[in-house]
Amino acid sequence: MNNKIRVLIAKAGLDGHDRGAKVIAAALRDAGMEVIYTGLRKTPETIVEAALQEDVNAIGISSLSGAHMTIFPKVLNLMKEKGMDDVMLFGGGIIPQEDIDKLKAMGVGELFTPGSSTFTIIDYIKRSFGATINV
Repeated sequence: MNNKIRVLIAKAGLDGHDRGAKVIAAALRDAGMEVIYTGLRKTPETIVEAALQEDVNAIGISSLSGAHMTIFPKVLNLMKEKGMDDVMLFGGGIIPQEDIDKLKAMGVGELFTPGSSTFTIIDYIKRSFGATINV
């Protein structure tokens, strides 16, 4: 039985900038998590289906294109439709605080803006699943 936290990192929509997503994926992997990276330009449907197939604990979406108020709610709704109530949705990117507040009110977890420490992100995920940070 595998006890590792499994995280799917995704880039949704037309956003073609994945450097940050790859940095986060590597940091989570280095912290002992299993990470699945979907690659660029995935649809919300593709992201949720991959998360379902990979049996992940969390989905992290990187959004730099300004489409966060479309992508996150769509992913959240698809997760609810698929009964993925035990899967955490979090993300990051260039997201104004007003939109962060709205997305969190909808049920999205933490949203990290540029400059956030990878240690903060790792700690958030591990604490969410009852694990302690060991970096």
